[in-house]
Amino acid sequence: MTILLTVAAYFAALMLFSRLTARRGDNNETFFRANRRSPWYMVAFGMVGASISGITFVSVPGMVMRTDMTYVQTCIGFILGYFAIAFLLLPVYYRLNLTTIYSYLKERLGKRSYKTGAWFFLTSKMTGAAVRFYVVCIILQRFVFDAVGVPFPITVVGMTLLIWLYTRRGGIKTLVWTDTFQTTCMFAALLLIIYNVTQQLGMSVGEAVRAVAADGHSRMFVWDDWVSTQNFWKQLLSGAFIAIVMTGLDQDMMQKNLTCKSLREAQKDVCTYGFAFVPANLLFMALGVLLMMLAQKKGTPLPAAGDELLPMFAATGALGTVVTVFFTIGIVAASFSSADSALTALTTSYCVDICERPEDERLRRRAHVGIAVVFVAFILLFRMLNSTSVIDAIYVLCSYTYGPLLGLFAFGLLTHRAVNDRLVPYVCLSSPLLCYALDITAQHLWGYRFGYELLMINGAFTFAGLWATNSAKKYENSHRFHTIR
Repeated sequence: MTILLTVAAYFAALMLFSRLTARRGDNNETFFRANRRSPWYMVAFGMVGASISGITFVSVPGMVMRTDMTYVQTCIGFILGYFAIAFLLLPVYYRLNLTTIYSYLKERLGKRSYKTGAWFFLTSKMTGAAVRFYVVCIILQRFVFDAVGVPFPITVVGMTLLIWLYTRRGGIKTLVWTDTFQTTCMFAALLLIIYNVTQQLGMSVGEAVRAVAADGHSRMFVWDDWVSTQNFWKQLLSGAFIAIVMTGLDQDMMQKNLTCKSLREAQKDVCTYGFAFVPANLLFMALGVLLMMLAQKKGTPLPAAGDELLPMFAATGALGTVVTVFFTIGIVAASFSSADSALTALTTSYCVDICERPEDERLRRRAHVGIAVVFVAFILLFRMLNSTSVIDAIYVLCSYTYGPLLGLFAFGLLTHRAVNDRLVPYVCLSSPLLCYALDITAQHLWGYRFGYELLMINGAFTFAGLWATNSAKKYENSHRFHTIR
């Protein structure tokens, strides 16, 4: 009952933010771009939480079981990627005064390129966001709602309905404020869980820091093993490209950044939260090390899957009701801050990119409802499949679909050449298939499995395909779209 009251109070706070932020207007300019008046420091702080999904909240502590703290190498790569976004992509987006970033493709490459990029975003974001939210719903269902007899479909419909309710009027303007609130809740919950675990271990905070640093699982860097997917240079470059593609080329992640008052403020925003990812993820990984210490102290066997490490202690009541409440708040905050922005971005892209009716408020309201309904349908479909292998396959599929976006934007920004717009959809569909064939072949012939670097190869295939089919004629207005000469 305590947990349910806490969750209800949390949702009430979100509805209050929605009412306050939307009271001065319910129009498309507010919903899509927040009237370009968002304070950059609020966007930066909220983006940290928006980038950490509910799965990340659960998974990163468990990653140390398998790969120690080497994920920090990827986080360092994120910093490089966010600097590229700030000084290469944002100047183009602000110069063209874009509502959606895929509008760039229409003017630079052509209408079919534009539609291809938008559809790749819509399909990958819908499936990816639904899978992430599904996993969170499963956790909450197991540890919260089953106890009071609420069936899973009602849980999914109810939570999605709440997201729709607090985003339906203010849209992205509301999310800038709710993300700040949710990020605060998430980190407060994380810190309180860490503190409680250190108390269970009988350590002070200083002793816990020293214990984590001395633990064998605190290894951060892999310099010598070039075959390993954890090699520093692979992780660094992969982290940089992951940030560029999954933030800089993703409408969901960029929409809030485009609400800042000016380019300079947007650049400060992106660079600030880029640096923040290293200490934020270090906290999650430190919690993972402390939980393994606690398991050893209590004689509790570690779970087979790393994702079960934090729930095994926090969600089952093993650390007390207070920690269970903190865990629930943290995972709800992390999951809602990513799911609400996904629904808003999908609505924006559908109205602006697919229908090309950015001023139609009636369409926006209908699309927002429709996207929410499709979102629920996807989650319930995953429940019917009820197979971890299927969910993993969907994650892999989503990772493949970002490569063509990387190739499209790279070709537009790094070259001055026109493309054969009619062939672009075929090039973008072929690149992920080639990557899949390459990965299977490498495993069969050399026993090598590609990791995050497959994203870069996917983008390279798309770039090469566009180059092979492009017109020798230079694009006439290419100077409008370049920051690199």
